[in-house]
Amino acid sequence: MAHLLRGKQAGVPNDLSTGLGPDLFVLDCIRNYGLNSKVSQIAYDPVQSLIAIGTIESKFGPGQIYVFGQNRVEVVLSLPQRASVKILQFCADKLLCVDSRNDLQVFSLETKRLLNAHSVPAKITALHSDPTLDYALLGTQVGDVLAYDLDRESLAPFKIPNLWRAQFPRSRPTSIVALAFHPRDIGTLMIGYDVGAVIYSFKQNKAVKFFQYLLPKGAPGGDSDPTSISTERSPPLTQAVWHPTGTFILTGHEDSSIVVWDAKDGRIIQARTVQDTNVDKPGAGTYSPGAAAGTFAIRSPIFRIAWCAKEDPDDTGILIAGGAPSTLATKSLTFFELGRTPIYSTASWQVLTDHFESPKRQRILPCPPGSEVIDLCLIPRASPHFAGAQDPIAIIALLASGELITLSFPSGMPISPTNQLHLSMTLVHPFVNYANLAPVERTKWLGLTEKRQQGPPFLNGGAGASYPLKRFEHRNVVQTAHADGTVRIWDAGHADEIENHALLQVDVARAVGRQEDIEVISTSFAGAASELSIGLRSGEVVIFRWGFNKHPKQEVPAAENATGTLMNIADRAEAPLQEGLMPLTLLNEGKGPVTALKHSDVGFVAAGFEGGSLAVVDLRGPAIIYNANVVDLIKPDKRGSFRRSSAPITAKKQWPTCIEFSVMTLDGDDYSSILLHVGTNLGHLATFKLLPESNGRYSAAFAGAVSLDDRIISISPMHAETGRPAYASQDIVSGLRTGAKVNGVLLVATASGARIFKPATHKGAHKTWDNFLCDAAAVVRYEDFGYALLGLYGDGCARAYSIPALKEIGSVKINNVLDIRRFSEAVITSTGDVLGWKGPAELTLINVFGTGVNFNQTRDMLLNPELLIPPRPTISNLQWMSGTQYVTTADMDMLIGGPDRPPSKRMMAQARADEEQRRRDGHHAGAASSSSTYPSYPSAPPQNEGWGAWASRQLNERTEKLNIAGDSMQNLQQNSAGWADDVSKYVTKQKRGMVMGAVKSKFGF
Repeated sequence: MAHLLRGKQAGVPNDLSTGLGPDLFVLDCIRNYGLNSKVSQIAYDPVQSLIAIGTIESKFGPGQIYVFGQNRVEVVLSLPQRASVKILQFCADKLLCVDSRNDLQVFSLETKRLLNAHSVPAKITALHSDPTLDYALLGTQVGDVLAYDLDRESLAPFKIPNLWRAQFPRSRPTSIVALAFHPRDIGTLMIGYDVGAVIYSFKQNKAVKFFQYLLPKGAPGGDSDPTSISTERSPPLTQAVWHPTGTFILTGHEDSSIVVWDAKDGRIIQARTVQDTNVDKPGAGTYSPGAAAGTFAIRSPIFRIAWCAKEDPDDTGILIAGGAPSTLATKSLTFFELGRTPIYSTASWQVLTDHFESPKRQRILPCPPGSEVIDLCLIPRASPHFAGAQDPIAIIALLASGELITLSFPSGMPISPTNQLHLSMTLVHPFVNYANLAPVERTKWLGLTEKRQQGPPFLNGGAGASYPLKRFEHRNVVQTAHADGTVRIWDAGHADEIENHALLQVDVARAVGRQEDIEVISTSFAGAASELSIGLRSGEVVIFRWGFNKHPKQEVPAAENATGTLMNIADRAEAPLQEGLMPLTLLNEGKGPVTALKHSDVGFVAAGFEGGSLAVVDLRGPAIIYNANVVDLIKPDKRGSFRRSSAPITAKKQWPTCIEFSVMTLDGDDYSSILLHVGTNLGHLATFKLLPESNGRYSAAFAGAVSLDDRIISISPMHAETGRPAYASQDIVSGLRTGAKVNGVLLVATASGARIFKPATHKGAHKTWDNFLCDAAAVVRYEDFGYALLGLYGDGCARAYSIPALKEIGSVKINNVLDIRRFSEAVITSTGDVLGWKGPAELTLINVFGTGVNFNQTRDMLLNPELLIPPRPTISNLQWMSGTQYVTTADMDMLIGGPDRPPSKRMMAQARADEEQRRRDGHHAGAASSSSTYPSYPSAPPQNEGWGAWASRQLNERTEKLNIAGDSMQNLQQNSAGWADDVSKYVTKQKRGMVMGAVKSKFGF
């Protein structure tokens, strides 16, 4: 009965929600995009081409590990307990993590599961591993080094005690801050304590060299305090790395000193800072002045050092994060390009000193203003060795704010993360501050692929899981705005296959013509027209259109922006962009921030400003066809009172909050036209009629207004008979030429209620929300069951109301997956999808017409077993001849694991597979090989052969081949010995004959 009454009031003759019931409203979590908390660690695997990111524990969720690959490949690994990721490293087919609870977790890249979690009795302060070893070395706070057996999943009996305390018993308590294997000799380990560094030999089982940075009186060091010069001091160590050839070591210290040591004799070759050299010698230092007179600036400690090398390990450079004065607004990275290293055996001490004192070039790798790099991750081309610093092509830097930046190496040019990094990483590159969603027709979206100049991709690992084919003809295209003034556009999908993984990017800062004060607060994407409008807090509206760059690879200087008119900005396109969304025009009203923005598919853009003005732009010119203040159009409410008041009535400020274009027939008209509906913060709704003129342009005329009860948050035009949307689409507008009519109504949702009415001035039917305010609303449709009004409410629920009765159909709780404080920023689509915020940099896509399915975050495949780890570099022949002992990984297994090391799981699995294969085939191992000294090997492997049987057969064949080779070498030795005896006999015979001939000639015979 209610739907009949309200339908008659609203002009809707049918119940448009007949087939919808409460059982249809079940929540599906489609996918999360972004990171749940602040980034704490970054790791890169050049073999598998994967990136791992660890986050901290916060109120938005526990620390997690994200592993990203190509396209949309993503696997999320959860820690067994709530904690933050403190250390993160790849090791062959495993991922190692140390969390803030002091637990070591080992994850498998193949199974994407936790293999083992181990709690070490001492606090772990350093972790180091090598892809060729089955061990991870753990540095502890008490100065001991423990070895964890990754294969046996337990601590090994091997332990290195506190070497510094053993050498200097009276030293203060020391903890380990760095561990590093020698880049060419795996049997040598450098241990960085907070008081100095030690080189340890596994073969000799002892420390072979100690390095302590002592500053005498009068030496400036890296201290920023001038009064510290008069004291003898030892700055704490923060970093310790090897030269790529192992000839030198480099230590970074808390006072911003960088010290290069001779690894053989332990002498200091050069001690310097980013600005000064020879800071370990008495003399005047350089001090940065502070903000006030008579003060000095504090320098940052050395956060991270990487000794990089080109493909030739002797051609090196030093990359430094930290060491800059606090007064600098931008604390950039510093790169010392050293060039080829002098030959140690022939170079003089002065040559070595000059090499590190005067690098070939000192580069400043710029960072965003007001930021500071606290960690960095190098992206090498291929090799995981040399501490991941051989031939890098890029740097991913972690800022103190938790944001990421990507720079090319060694030039330091910023690299756009678009189509280089994973989509989720782009939401913190830099932070996302706004998101919107627009439905775009599938074939149209597939054709929107921009052409942009960019370097080689470095994230190529993994393989995506299989998903269902397209579920809807329209794609959920998301627009995200970032802190650097860029807007990225991508397909979020419908829990189906993403056919176009690429992202689109527009540089709003360049289009506006400045780099500061760029904050995007609204976007509107017209997919059918391939156009985009962007509104800024500073009041500008920037419009982009798909096209070609007229000035590719050129930076055209921007002119000053005009106020109150449209400005052509077609020459402000990005230089690397060849085809894509190009700047078209800019509107600067100067009436305050943009509060509402709508870009229609039929060539009109409407923008509302905080000052109350409304501007309508016809892109056929482009030209402004309407510009007025909404206060002048809407009459104030007349409410009588018996009491007279002498105080003047001040009008409340009013501005547009919601704008929509539609096509329908107004009362009194016998034709349909394009309509513009504008809702305000005080609950007024104004309707404008857009009519064509003789000159080919359109004009806008005010048609009427209606007053509602609260701030308007949603305007949904629909057909009165069927409920189909009546938006101003290209198909509907083209039908106006033939006299097509649309009998439409508006369903307008406010914070406190909803109304269905026929524009422009009808009252219609009204519904008031009972207990909670509505933050977002839209009309949704579920298959052929009908339409409903879906809203997000302050109690954390999504509720659906029937049309036109506005009676509650069903509800579902969503505050456990979305942040209820940001419900007003959520976007609801016509298919029942809801895109909302889960955290500051994490978006979630859910669907209210689901089946209770949660997204599996480990479906994608990460490990490619066909990619092999390259051999580890070894010592040179010259080093071997000079007495350096060559230690193999097998030797390390014996030295660390000991002779009583139990069999590995891999070996036991192989033995079981062999036994099963022998039992299945019914033959005994070795029966065929014992019948012949030189057996013949099968040309093809047996059918249904398991991995263990294959490995066993290969081992037997190789053993037999080695035996044959040994017999051949023994025969060769015997033949060589016989040949040598024959030569000796021949030489003896010749000598005897020569002597006898001389005697005979003497006596005349």
